[in-house]
Amino acid sequence: MERTSDTDITVRDVSIEGYAQNILLRTYRLSRARTSLPIVVYFHGGSFTQGSVEDADATARALALHTPAWVVSVDYSLAPAFPFPAAPEDAYLALTWAFANARDNRGDAKRIAVAGHDAGGNLATVVAAMARDRGNVHLVAQIMLAPLLDPSMTRIPTDSTLRSQDQQFKACSRCYRAYLPGALHRLHPYAAPLESSRLRGLPPALIATAHPDILHVEAETYAASLIAAGVPTEVTRHPDTTHDDIATHPKAIADVVNFLQRRLSKVPSLLAM
Repeated sequence: MERTSDTDITVRDVSIEGYAQNILLRTYRLSRARTSLPIVVYFHGGSFTQGSVEDADATARALALHTPAWVVSVDYSLAPAFPFPAAPEDAYLALTWAFANARDNRGDAKRIAVAGHDAGGNLATVVAAMARDRGNVHLVAQIMLAPLLDPSMTRIPTDSTLRSQDQQFKACSRCYRAYLPGALHRLHPYAAPLESSRLRGLPPALIATAHPDILHVEAETYAASLIAAGVPTEVTRHPDTTHDDIATHPKAIADVVNFLQRRLSKVPSLLAM
């Protein structure tokens, strides 16, 4: 993926009060932008137990540069030290911070999207549901890159080629146990989007998966559920990347940027040259 120079993007760190501890937000903005930008709140991957804004740096820079947008990357709390609901509540607090501070950062609070990879994809759609339910922030788009959506792990395909990825299956199971120690948590719609029966009213979605990846089936099943609920949804599957690498895969990022530009609409002309 194309790299940006330090002068292309202005990066700032902010600490805010989270659900159980203070959390770090890292913001990215195109340095030469002179107008109000749409906002993308981004959640890193790591299966709820690992990862940081450092891991999300390349993706956040690409979205800030090419959308262009004011990107807020979220260092949410991780399990097992901070199990559910710490991560989604942190994610929602980050969204409300971005909304409240949009004007001071030349962001457009009327054009906000959420996006994430892996566990962050789960958080993106969960935060979209929380925003709908709580009514404080209106979102115009949600993006999920190889998301984790099914803590029950019951939608793993029976195809022997995919079943052979036993190591990934076991790793996902361990992470879900750490993140969702209570049995009922695995049915909560803010933890298990695939179990939710209330999908109507969510913002338009883009779901991108890697093939072969044992999680592409649950992602595409969720896409079908969104479509059935009347949510405009686009699905892409990329044969030439992996679950871990899709968040920096040039074609996947190009699809994300295209989707954001269309959904955020009227991306301003901002080159002061």
